[in-house]
Amino acid sequence: MKIIAAIIKPFKLDEVRDALMALDVHGMTATEVKGYGRQKGHTEIYRGAEYIVSFLPKVKIEIAVSDDLVDRTVEAIQRAAHTGHIGDGKIFVTPLERALRIRTGEANDEAL
Repeated sequence: MKIIAAIIKPFKLDEVRDALMALDVHGMTATEVKGYGRQKGHTEIYRGAEYIVSFLPKVKIEIAVSDDLVDRTVEAIQRAAHTGHIGDGKIFVTPLERALRIRTGEANDEAL
């Protein structure tokens, strides 16, 4: 099992969710986050004053998947989140040692 974490542009969240549902990947956590990478923020004007926005709004999604779905899930996220512009985001895959569904007691792949 693996945990897939992806940092994406907020307006791409629905497209990513739809792409995951098409793969029968269910269960996703989405969190509004702020960060920066190569974009290094940008300048905005508010009430006539110019200021620098160092951290840009992003969405972090986390999905637990069985090993056989990892590659297809990563590809689906990449396709759905892609705009071709700087700041599209990143995808991270890490091992998941154990999973447990609290309601039923199911463990590992059955809990996903």
